[in-house]
Amino acid sequence: MTATHSTRMLILGSGPAGLSAAIYGARAGLAPIVVQGMQPGGQLTITTDVENYPGFRDVIQGPWLMEQMQAQAEHVGAQMMYDQIVDVDLSERPFRLKGDSGTLYYADSLVIATGAQAKWLGAEGEQLLQGKGVSACATCDGFFYRGKKVVVIGGGNTAVEEALYLTNHSQDVTLIHRRDSLRAEKILQQRLFAHPNIKVLWNQAIERFVGGGNPEGLVGVDLIDTVTGHKSHIETDGAFVAIGHQPATELFADKLPMDEGYLLVEKGTTKTAIPGVFAAGDVSDKVYRQAVTAAGMGCMAALDVEKFLAEADFEAVAAE
Repeated sequence: MTATHSTRMLILGSGPAGLSAAIYGARAGLAPIVVQGMQPGGQLTITTDVENYPGFRDVIQGPWLMEQMQAQAEHVGAQMMYDQIVDVDLSERPFRLKGDSGTLYYADSLVIATGAQAKWLGAEGEQLLQGKGVSACATCDGFFYRGKKVVVIGGGNTAVEEALYLTNHSQDVTLIHRRDSLRAEKILQQRLFAHPNIKVLWNQAIERFVGGGNPEGLVGVDLIDTVTGHKSHIETDGAFVAIGHQPATELFADKLPMDEGYLLVEKGTTKTAIPGVFAAGDVSDKVYRQAVTAAGMGCMAALDVEKFLAEADFEAVAAE
């Protein structure tokens, strides 16, 4: 027999956005259900030191922070479901969603907080050294490389912005790009080329991230020239992969409007094009992508849900 769950508020995703929405929704008496997805806790569960989340004087661990958020959400009445949604019907309310377990979920409102994942190169040593010198977020981790040598890999706006940001901490920043020109906006390129602490290596691809030391950390990168095939090596303390992000929105293709895969929301709100469906966090934020902004958007989503349901209930009573 197929298991079914009905709820006033269904939340997809259990990162800072989803869990913040759950906390606010539960406190509003909506008894939200959180479907945790493939990566319970979101991207912070693969982050070690977190030093920029407000409220903590000392460095905290990403997995610990997410454990605390989940515990808080459960304490105030949210229910966690270890499931992955594979099918969505948003054509009418209650919305109907199906998990890969076969479980059916019926929801009067839906908060999409499935997040976005950084794109990785797939080069040797990259996964092994993530959090040990290899990162995909300069604003998250740049502080740890004060006075050290760093490289940024990429050629778009994100890569150029991260290289410029890193000059706040490092006097030696190298941008590595596999082509002979950048895709970034011209004004960003002008700032990059004018900065005395940034140099650019053209036509270079990462062949391997090299680890060393005890405990092991990144000590350099092996490069290969994309034109000549010549191989080289440069030493570095940190490498920032900046080739873009991929929001987890495949489920909503042809169901909700998007911009480069990011869900579009009404300005100043978390409302999508379908009444009762809301989006929060990295799934709709291509600019900031920080834990604290995701948490704030989760709060916004819960407040938007509460208002939407109150108005829907009023209209239903008035129609009787």
